[in-house]
Amino acid sequence: MRIAKTTNQLKAGAIISYLQMGIQIIIGLAYTPIMIRLLGQSEYGLYNTVASTISMLSVLRLGFNNSYIRYYSIYKKNSDNKAIGRLNGLFLAIFSCIGLIALICGLFLTNHLTIVFSTGLTSEEYGIAKVLMALLTLNLAISFPMSVFSNIISAHERFVFLKCLEVLKNILGPMVTLPLLLMGFRSIAMVAVTFIVSLFVDICYVVYVLHVLKNRFVFKVPETALFKDLFAYTAFIAIELIVDQINWNIDKILLARYKGTAMVAVYSVGYSLYTYYQTFSSSISGVFTPRIHRIVNTIDDKKIQKKELTDLFTRVGRVQFLIMALIATGVAFFGKFFIRIWAGNEYGDSYFVALLLIFPSSIALIQNLGIEIQRAEFKHQFRSIVYIFMAFVNFILSIILCQKYGAVGSAIGTAISLIVANGIIMNIYYHLKCNIDIISFWKSILKLAVGLIIPIIVGCIINMFFKTDAIIIYIAEIFIYVIVYMISMWILGMNRYEKQLFQQFLAKIKKS
Repeated sequence: MRIAKTTNQLKAGAIISYLQMGIQIIIGLAYTPIMIRLLGQSEYGLYNTVASTISMLSVLRLGFNNSYIRYYSIYKKNSDNKAIGRLNGLFLAIFSCIGLIALICGLFLTNHLTIVFSTGLTSEEYGIAKVLMALLTLNLAISFPMSVFSNIISAHERFVFLKCLEVLKNILGPMVTLPLLLMGFRSIAMVAVTFIVSLFVDICYVVYVLHVLKNRFVFKVPETALFKDLFAYTAFIAIELIVDQINWNIDKILLARYKGTAMVAVYSVGYSLYTYYQTFSSSISGVFTPRIHRIVNTIDDKKIQKKELTDLFTRVGRVQFLIMALIATGVAFFGKFFIRIWAGNEYGDSYFVALLLIFPSSIALIQNLGIEIQRAEFKHQFRSIVYIFMAFVNFILSIILCQKYGAVGSAIGTAISLIVANGIIMNIYYHLKCNIDIISFWKSILKLAVGLIIPIIVGCIINMFFKTDAIIIYIAEIFIYVIVYMISMWILGMNRYEKQLFQQFLAKIKKS
């Protein structure tokens, strides 16, 4: 009964994840150009720079978010409810302390902005940045202890409730912010609304954990062995988080420092398209985290475990590739015109930024289950070391290239580091150390990729012989490309499981 209920939660969670993703992207695509035009290029760039700076403080999580599910799975296997209560109390205490540290660090940066931006901002921008920094700091500090409750819900595999609240959060923010922008309020109002909406959702998490899941929080001094094991597990995840923040936020900070906020805005538009693209991958893979930990912690036979992990890794990776290859090639063929009508003519370089971030990251994004497999197997240390190397390469290249080529130069530095670290080094490690048959995975992906040949030819023909100037023609071209892609993939790429998955999805739509 429990297995069937869990399976239903996974399926419903995946469906709601895609609903959330669709809503998030639609709202983002509609809301972002309005925000850009109402704020102006400079303030939009300033908002993104400050958000990226505060976002780097999220490294204080130190990987504890991921470790909760690991220890919960172990204690749940042994039906040790007392240990789970102590685990809840320990994590709430840890994250409350982290939130306090984040508050202190954020307030320090708020009062010492020149440490980050040097002379890259005007006096007016420094005034706005100070208020934005203070509000974002408060939001981040509160989010640390509140994240414990969302982790508990995820560990219980209550994905429907979790994902529904995330959908609500995605809708409420822009719905409240847009009227304020139209009334003349600017970036400070946007951040204030984000804070209020996030706080409301966090309170819902707390109520659900305490009154529906009826989880207990026992505050006792943890056993020394648990504390050592916990920090040994999270230390390398923390390094990954630090490096990840450097890779995805340092470009904006460097651009603000050397080229000004207008160049940050150009980079941010291309980066926004990348984040929408990334969402298609992360939205579905997140619901499989508890299952991965269950496979690793309950199956002792390594051969059976390898088969289970490889099958799941390949099955999810192929579905992600089906979706993401359509989007990536679509951006390549139709993205330039889209950015021109979406953001404006002055954002032409954003197209190249988007391509430089999307294509190199695709390998890691169709393999993002591998991250949780490493963590479940306690083999994530190597990834952290690789990511340090990746961050160093990205940082040095971005400093050099951003001064010469602006936003595109920063994106080139990131692209090179992504290809080397994720595309080459991590795939070798997956195969040799992580109990995943990576050769089998890529053979399966290459069979699927055969279906890309015809769509790419059609996309090249459209770009070479048809000059798009009208929206209607542009939409027609995209429609033709999508139809060609679907037919080609159905005939040449998809296997029986994927076809059944698609048919089941259509059947559910018809019933609804």
